[in-house]
Amino acid sequence: MAVGHITGVHGLRGEVKVELYTDFPERFAPGEVLLLGVDLDEIEVVGVRPHKQNLLVQFDGVADRTAAESLRNLWLFVRETDAAELEEGVYWIHDIIGLRVVEENGDALGVITDVLATGANDVYVVRRPAGRSPAQDILLPAIPDVVRAVDLAQGVMTVHLLPGLLDAEHVD
Repeated sequence: MAVGHITGVHGLRGEVKVELYTDFPERFAPGEVLLLGVDLDEIEVVGVRPHKQNLLVQFDGVADRTAAESLRNLWLFVRETDAAELEEGVYWIHDIIGLRVVEENGDALGVITDVLATGANDVYVVRRPAGRSPAQDILLPAIPDVVRAVDLAQGVMTVHLLPGLLDAEHVD
């Protein structure tokens, strides 16, 4: 599970700028071990400090700017088994993407292809099957009035469509 993205370097001593993708910044405490890049190499945090909206992180074995530059644009992960416990009714984005979406009456609407973070609430992007009307994606607000049930084991989200939700015109 992604917890951060290395966006750049800071200074000459190997610190990197990390954009957080976690609600648990303590994952970057000294002594914590993260997984780095596509190879998921283990890397230990030896120092951390806040910097604007991000963190400056020092990793074991990264002692200068050149070494830090080699980490630019890499993602930082934790094992899914180390994921934080979520409250009931709260799901990881990677668990939501790919769910089939059905109305309460059983009519299939499509498959969730993306989750948009809008601030007030997330919005699920539902790709319609070919030939179904409306042809464009459906944007479903992730609110209790719309999302009635999520069954991860069955891969299904049951929704209640609010009036006018499918009648919206397509905007380019």
